[in-house]
Amino acid sequence: MRTTTLGTTGVRVTELSFGAAAIGNLFRPVTDEAAYDAVDAAWDAGVRTFDTAPHYGLGLSERRLGAALHDRDTYTVSTKVGRLLEPNPEGGRGDDLANGFAVPDTHRRVWDFSCDGVLRSLEASLDRLGLDRVDIALLHDPDHHAEQALTEAYPALERLRAEGVVKAIGIGVNQCALPARFLRETDIDVVLLAGRYTLLEQEGLTEVLPEAAARGRSVIVGGVFNSGLLTDPKPGATYDYAPAPPHVLDRALRMKAVTERHGIPLRAAALHFPLGHPAVASVLSGARSADEVRDTVDQLRRTVPAALWDELRAEGLLPPHVPVPAATPESSE
Repeated sequence: MRTTTLGTTGVRVTELSFGAAAIGNLFRPVTDEAAYDAVDAAWDAGVRTFDTAPHYGLGLSERRLGAALHDRDTYTVSTKVGRLLEPNPEGGRGDDLANGFAVPDTHRRVWDFSCDGVLRSLEASLDRLGLDRVDIALLHDPDHHAEQALTEAYPALERLRAEGVVKAIGIGVNQCALPARFLRETDIDVVLLAGRYTLLEQEGLTEVLPEAAARGRSVIVGGVFNSGLLTDPKPGATYDYAPAPPHVLDRALRMKAVTERHGIPLRAAALHFPLGHPAVASVLSGARSADEVRDTVDQLRRTVPAALWDELRAEGLLPPHVPVPAATPESSE
């Protein structure tokens, strides 16, 4: 699998990254065996980049990922800071589904973008992962804590990078304004941008991607399926974690009709699309089973013909200025 270096950090990422939220019991339970099998399948396919966070399953994702990577080498791991996990005095009586995870509510999340919070968060993450290092540390969703993240958390990450504790630092968000600001005002290496640069919508092209490209920084694109809509658009499908509005569903269905005329599943086109921008180093896709991983890898290995992108543009489904992946010799027409 192709790899790219994040900016000037020396950190290598594979063009497909494994998102470990699902093995933290996102929305529904996943067994330990299924979680480990999913990581094994990713590894066997050549994936060497893995992303997790304390938020995912109240630490379950980190624990499972660390166990699955134990005794392996030559991989890149990213985790996140900004939410500390503290014991819940009422914990264990209920679940965490209100936050999206099917786990007992043994802990509660406490927002903390202070310097001390960053250090405590990384120390706890390393303990849960059972690893002696992570390669990338990301500020996680500091939407409502922007000033503290800029003035306290970012300098802490910068010091950790200078000391060699982490190799790359950045921000992971579902919006564009804040990462664009970080790219302009700080020396972050990478933005993890979820859901804002996809086949369906390209808000990230307004500021984030151009800023990253101009400054030699990298972007990892998550949420390429827009909460599942671009895997199987149909009534009831979700978009941004809610039922897709009729006009958005109609657009996805029209895209599906175009891709299928070229013999390509919509999810394959969605997976390939972000890699057409020079600032995008990797696409991140979550999986809760080995079969899901293998399907994602199969879609990434497909050849997407140039004519598919041309027809999406001709149908008004893709703006003419948006970059697309270069056609391979087999797919040029």
